[in-house]
Amino acid sequence: MRSIITFVAVLSLCVGATALAQTDSVLVDSAGVTPVQPPPAPVTNLQAVDTDNDHGHSITLTWDLSVDDGKGQNNVLSYQIFRWFPSLMDQVDSLRGERSNARSTMRAFRSDIPRAEHALNELREDPGKLESIRFEVSIPADDSAFVLTTDYAITALQDTIAVMTARLPEIKDGLEPLQIRFEEALAQLPEAHNQYPNDGDWEYLGAVVAGNTSYENSGSKDFTAPDFFPDYTDLYYRVEAVSADTTLRSEAILVGPVHSSGQWFHTGKIPVLIFVLVFFVLTVLFVQVAKKGKELYVRPLAGIEAVDDAIGRATEMGRPILYVLGLGSADMVATIASFTILGRVAKKVAEYQTPIIVPCYDPIVMAVAQEVVKSSYLDAGRPDDYDEDAVHFVTNLQFAYVAAVNGTMLRELPATNIYMGKFFAESLLLAETGALAGSIQIAGTDEIAQIPFFIVACDYTLIGEELYAASAYLGREPILLGSLKAQDWAKAAIVIIAIVGMLTTAFGWPGFAEAFHVSG
Repeated sequence: MRSIITFVAVLSLCVGATALAQTDSVLVDSAGVTPVQPPPAPVTNLQAVDTDNDHGHSITLTWDLSVDDGKGQNNVLSYQIFRWFPSLMDQVDSLRGERSNARSTMRAFRSDIPRAEHALNELREDPGKLESIRFEVSIPADDSAFVLTTDYAITALQDTIAVMTARLPEIKDGLEPLQIRFEEALAQLPEAHNQYPNDGDWEYLGAVVAGNTSYENSGSKDFTAPDFFPDYTDLYYRVEAVSADTTLRSEAILVGPVHSSGQWFHTGKIPVLIFVLVFFVLTVLFVQVAKKGKELYVRPLAGIEAVDDAIGRATEMGRPILYVLGLGSADMVATIASFTILGRVAKKVAEYQTPIIVPCYDPIVMAVAQEVVKSSYLDAGRPDDYDEDAVHFVTNLQFAYVAAVNGTMLRELPATNIYMGKFFAESLLLAETGALAGSIQIAGTDEIAQIPFFIVACDYTLIGEELYAASAYLGREPILLGSLKAQDWAKAAIVIIAIVGMLTTAFGWPGFAEAFHVSG
């Protein structure tokens, strides 16, 4: 009896709970459907203009914020930017990809064919090298039990070489018409952009988060690049405000056509233009003064002042002078400055009839140095004393050159070693060997990392631009002296302006410093 009562009670509770749940559900439903949130309001005052102070190939978009950005419905997450592209752009991209693939394949074949031929020759000469050339052989990927044999490797390499050799001229012949089609398609792009809004589609460019009011669309000026951006072409843009639910977006606001183009002058660099003009005037003025024969003071350089003494010492000892032009090419400023110093040294050597040795790293540098030394002997009135072998080529391998010059030092025991020009890791090797040989050493370079090594191992060192000043100091050419004095005055002006700028800024007057601000 008790079990029956219990069952009835439990059943009653279950029925009551079900009814309550149904009642609650009805109450929730009766509360009504959540209203659909409207999309954000669109941006206003959208403008597209050519980006200022650039080489072109860039458009800047600006707009006023949506009324729902930070206020109103406050449902703007970002602004998405789109640009209209003609259908011809797909053809251009396809041709660009084909052209790039053809060029890449040609480069790969030209490097792979010699490598495969080398591997084949090695394998024929020594079958034991099979494992070392395994990476050159195409191995079937679907056969886990495959065992590479010498015969298979030889056959595979021969087939690979044959296929690449046959395909290379085909790809090369097909590249020219492909290039013509690509350039023709590019030439049609401006006209295709004029067909807006027909025969094209909008493509997504990017997005900026809410609160931003500008976007710069730029690309490469290289027409072969994937991000090529055309100048002087009709371009169209649209901007949409997007909510967190990306399906809710504002009405698209359109702008265009707009053209991009390069500017002749960057207005943010006006202070640089003024400084260049002032420096130009100073240079012309001092050059004219030097041409009139007026003495221009140049601070004495200890290293250059010591050259005459070093040459006299070599003459008294009856030992040669070693002049090293460094590892720079003939078009480097440091090497050009070294030629001037070499001319002065060679003239003194000719007057004192002291042997000179000039080992060269670069053949072009050697040819120029030979003419410089020969002219110096002629200016000294001793053209017959010039030795053709005094200036000679050694090698263009860095450490082989150093080894040869070091050997010359230890054999000839020169009284003076002069290092002027561009130097790298070999600087300390040369200077230490010269110190062991007991030579007086004078060095000069504009390679900052090598200056400490010359300072600790040489008797005199020209630091940085002192090397350039030395050529003006020795040569006394009006153009060199004039430009050197103009640089001195320009440096002094920069130091004074910097000091005044720091003082005015420190006292709360930043206007002076801002006048020299350079942007971009």
